[in-house]
Parts: sequence; structure tokens; C-alpha cells
Amino acid sequence: MDIKELVYELTKSVREKVYPHLGKLSSRRIVDVAVGGDSTFAIDEVAEEDVMIFLKKVGNIAYYSEDKGLVVYGKPKYVLIVDPVDGTRPAAAGFESACVSIAAAEYVSEPKIKDVFLGCVQEIKTGKVFLAEKGKGLKIEEDGKEIAPLLSFNTDLESLFWSIGFRGRPANELITVLGDLVDISSVDGGVFDIGSASYSMTRLVTGQLDAYIDIGKRMIDEVPETKAIFERVGRGYILNNNPYDIAASVVIAEEAGAIVSDGYGAPIDEYPVLGSGLGFQISCVAASDAELHKKVLKEVDSGIDKLKLSQKL
Repeated sequence: MDIKELVYELTKSVREKVYPHLGKLSSRRIVDVAVGGDSTFAIDEVAEEDVMIFLKKVGNIAYYSEDKGLVVYGKPKYVLIVDPVDGTRPAAAGFESACVSIAAAEYVSEPKIKDVFLGCVQEIKTGKVFLAEKGKGLKIEEDGKEIAPLLSFNTDLESLFWSIGFRGRPANELITVLGDLVDISSVDGGVFDIGSASYSMTRLVTGQLDAYIDIGKRMIDEVPETKAIFERVGRGYILNNNPYDIAASVVIAEEAGAIVSDGYGAPIDEYPVLGSGLGFQISCVAASDAELHKKVLKEVDSGIDKLKLSQKL
């Protein structure tokens, strides 16, 4: 099978294995700590095992996953960037916001986000599939039917529907940065902690959300004093988005016309795509519209200034 079919079939295989475990108390059992420092739940273990078995049979393929790191079979042409369950906690709780996320890049030395040419995200509970090829558009499949992408036209912050990356981030410091935006949008709009970067970013292409913000890495970069606070909350680790969290969704969002940048508003093309931990983590601001993206970034910039001031008091 070609790489597009391989990614699609692997995504479906993982979903089929994980689906029976959604919402079960046994899925919440902590079994290990992932390469990046996040807790590995029992439901993650099920998904990781399926990825390993599936790709070992395929051969001549490499993959990087949240729990296994880089695995190489034979002489690969491609490397897959795999988050078998993006949204482990929602999956363990039986919520909709849990996805299988798989991206593909050429297997070259130190591939970067710009090298990712294929992204596939499948919702575990509903089975909806988002499949995008760079430069070739986005296909959304639901209940056997293809549906068109839909981006929000909203550019008003007061009506902003957006989600936030919260897991492992220190609440006080995060709200110092984003609290004003929460207040601006909390009546006519809404802010959500969905628990999955993939689910959040694919909501941009369904029109359900206007923006997704994960600002943890920028907070540490600009205010180094917060690093120890992140480590305390993360039980010795820093838990921001790693490349595998967003690699597939970036292609999907951009192919639909959404704007994706790092937390400073700069392109994320040059960020390494294989790796986890502080040196690989990526802050992210994604929005359905360029004008809205600028407005959101202005609020983020203002919030970072407030965080800097708070650390001097």
C-alpha cells in the first residue's frame, strides 16, 4: 500500500482497538511515564501496542510516538509522527475529544514540520476522519460521506470560541497570560479546555471553534522563572505540546485555509518534528482567519508582558 493508504489504515486500526476502552475506569490506570514525561494510561498502552504490531508487519518504515520515541523497521523511506491517543484523559472519561493523530514525512536527517506532507486525524468516538495532503487539500469523511471544510468568519474577540492547552501548565501563570482574553470572550463566546490539540485544531475546519492557543513554551522562553513552576506542576517534567501533538493537525488546518503559527506569530516550519521534551516543544496559535490571528496574538503579547511584570513583584 502507498503511504497515504498506510496512514489511513493505521489510523483506523488504532481507533478500532481503542474504541472498546473508552470511558472505562480501567483505562485510567497509570502504567508508565512517556518519553516526554506525561503519564501513560492503560488506554495509551493499548494504542501503542497496535501501532507497533501494525508497522512491524509493514516493515521498512520508521515512526516516532509519544511513548516509544523513534522506532525504525528495515530501510524506511518515510517516518510517521504518531500520537495514538491524543486526548488520553477525554478518552479515559469517554468524551468525544480524543483522536488518533498520524503525520508522515520523508525519512531524512532531522526532519522538520515543513517536511510533513500528510496528516490524518480520526475521532475515536465518532469515527470522523480528517485527511490532508500538503498542496492537495483536505478531505473530511463522516458516516461514509465526504463533507466540506467550514471555517468560521468570526473576527470579533468578544464572540470568540476558542480552546486552550491546560494539562500540565501552571494555572495561575497561564491565566495571567490569557485571563483578559477569557474575560473578553466568556459571555458572547466561550473558552474550552478540550484536552486534545488534534481535536481542538480540527474544530477550526468544522467551524466549531475560531482559535486554538497553547502558549506554554513561549511563557518559559520569555519568563525563565516559570520553568520551575512548570516542573512542579508536571511532577518533574515540562508538559507542553510536542511535535507529535500537532504535526498532523497543522497540515489539516492549513490545507483548509486556517492560520497556524508558533506563540510569537512566526511560522513553525523550521521546528524539528521528531522529539519530545523542552527542546522540541512548540507553542501554537491557530485561528480560522488572518485578522483574528493578529488580534489573538496581540492579546497573547499583552498577557506575556503581564506575566513578566508579575515575576518582578
